Amino acid sequence: MISLCFVVESGTDARMIEGLATRVRLTALVRDVPGGRAVSQPTTVSVRMEPASRVAFAWATFRWLLGNRCDAVLVQGYGVAALAANVACRLTARPCWMLVCSPAAEYYAARRPAGARFSQTTLAGIHVLAWLNARIGRGFVVLSHYLGTVVSRYAGGATVHVVPVYGVDRDVFSDTGTDRTALRRARGLPVTGSIVFNSSRVAPEKDIATLIDAFRLLVADGRDVHLLHRSGGHREFHRLADAAGIADRVIATDAVDPRRELPLDYRAADVCVQASREEGLGFSVLEAMACGRPVVATAVGGLKEIVEDGVTGWTSPPGDPAALARALREALDRPEDARRRAAAGAALVRSTFDTRHAFDRLVSVLRESTSRAGVPARARQ
Repeated sequence: MISLCFVVESGTDARMIEGLATRVRLTALVRDVPGGRAVSQPTTVSVRMEPASRVAFAWATFRWLLGNRCDAVLVQGYGVAALAANVACRLTARPCWMLVCSPAAEYYAARRPAGARFSQTTLAGIHVLAWLNARIGRGFVVLSHYLGTVVSRYAGGATVHVVPVYGVDRDVFSDTGTDRTALRRARGLPVTGSIVFNSSRVAPEKDIATLIDAFRLLVADGRDVHLLHRSGGHREFHRLADAAGIADRVIATDAVDPRRELPLDYRAADVCVQASREEGLGFSVLEAMACGRPVVATAVGGLKEIVEDGVTGWTSPPGDPAALARALREALDRPEDARRRAAAGAALVRSTFDTRHAFDRLVSVLRESTSRAGVPARARQ
């Protein structure tokens, strides 16, 4: 079993920490996220919390890697912490892989159409950091082929492995055939009408404003529909819903445990929706598919690799509330077609995104790189 240092600059899912801890000797260096969650949910795996400042966290990462032993390093993204990790690993002759779950520059650029604070200088800085990291790091582990093209533009010859990291645990996310009325009652959800579920953080690239505008059009049809949302940004979601005049049709709460509660919400819903302007892959869509729910998603980034219109779901152009509403109407009004597409989506998850295969592939990449770097055999056992 190899020893791994996992460096987390911008928050990670508890399933990522726990999955790695069962397969490697794990040290997790995690930046304290002010006002947010460094790890999505409580976990039994201990982590080292480091300073909240990105520069201070990068310095703490650099010092730890110089003063401690591990066989390999997996660092989140290609920002300041990645640069510190890559330099430290160059000095200590260890492989350092950058785990890319989202397109940083594209996510930041999505702030402009969303009306959020935007700086051309900051965008240029993101590109410069990515360019430097691509040239000194061991390579990239990315969630999707789309992200592979994103990182390759910074260094065409960089090594890129496509691995959907923690994947989808089909023991947790599955269609159990539970009576939906009873399930809704147990979850405190309306037992009548249709539920449109969105499980996504509130951020410019997620384009919650377009989702709410599209849902408002469904309400204007006179439909008995409810919009369910779970994320740390639920208060902002409520504010936008109130401004759109549909607050009485919205149920928005803080994020729920992804291992015990979230699958219940997918099963209770009639359709799941993702309205992103940019997306690295789209785990909420995959989880919905695994639970047998039809999905509607914008045709962007990694979402295009999993949601094929007419096959595994419905798609719409980004930033188009009317088109998104049309897709949602079809998903709600054509139950046989919805079941067919949902079944195809579930088959895709089974064949390509199973959590065991994803973690096995990730650890295989890490183990192989330590072998090439000359890590003693006893350290790899």
